[in-house]
Amino acid sequence: MTTTPIAHRATAVAARATDLSKVYGQGETQVVALDRVSVDFRQAEFTAIMGPSGSGKSTLMHCVAGLDTFSSGSVRIGDIELGSLKDKQLTQLRRDKIGFIFQAFNLLPTLTAQENITLPMDIAGRRPDKEWVQRVIEMVGLRDRLGHRPAQLSGGQQQRVAVARALASRPEIIFGDEPTGNLDSRSGAEVLGFLRNSVRELGQTVVMVTHDPVAASYADRVIFLADGRIVDEMLSPSADGVLDRMKAFDAKGRTS
Repeated sequence: MTTTPIAHRATAVAARATDLSKVYGQGETQVVALDRVSVDFRQAEFTAIMGPSGSGKSTLMHCVAGLDTFSSGSVRIGDIELGSLKDKQLTQLRRDKIGFIFQAFNLLPTLTAQENITLPMDIAGRRPDKEWVQRVIEMVGLRDRLGHRPAQLSGGQQQRVAVARALASRPEIIFGDEPTGNLDSRSGAEVLGFLRNSVRELGQTVVMVTHDPVAASYADRVIFLADGRIVDEMLSPSADGVLDRMKAFDAKGRTS
C-alpha cells in the first residue's frame, strides 16, 4: 500500500476543491462540516470517499458536484469555477458536465429503461450520440430490457439503468452517493463492476461516497475524511486494507 500527498501527482484534473469549507449555523450551534479541504479528482480515475458518520464525506461530494453551496474556498469542474456561477449557469453545468447516481434509483416509473436513459438529454434538447449510448447499454447489459418500465426490473437492473443514464451524455465526471446502498451484494458487485469498466474502457471519471470497504476496493484510490478534513489516502485499495484503516479511525475516535 502506497500513500502519496493528495494534490501533488501531476495528471489532468476533472474536478478540484481548494481550501473548501462548509459551515452550518452560528455561535454555539455552529458546525464545521468541511474544514479547508483540498483535493483533486483526476480524469479517468475512480475515487472512493470514506469516513465515519458525520465526517463530511457526503458534504464534500455535494459541494464539488454543485448540489450544495460552500462557505469558503473554491471548486472547479474542469476549468469552470463553481463559485462564480449563477443558479441557471450551475444548473446547466450539472446537466452538461456531471452525471449522478444515487442510492435511490430516481427513475420515472412511466418511462421505459431506454427513455429513462436518454431523459436528461431529451430535457436539454440534445440529440443523443446513438453509437455511444448503444455502447453504454451493452456495457451494463441492458439490451434486452430497454422496453421495460422500472416496476418490471429488479433493483439491480434499475440501478444499471441509472448508471447508463449517468454515462449516456458523456459527462466530465460522475458522482455516486452510496450507489449500491439499496442493492444485494451480487447486484452491488455488478453495478460497481460497470463503474470500474466505465473508467477503464470509456475513460470516465467517477467519484463515489461509500461506507462499504468492498465497494471502495473497486476504486483506484480511497480518500478518508474525519471531522471535516482529509486524514489519509490509499491507492490500489483492498477491502481488508480499507476495513483495517476504518477500524483504526474508529479506535482513535474512541480514545480521543
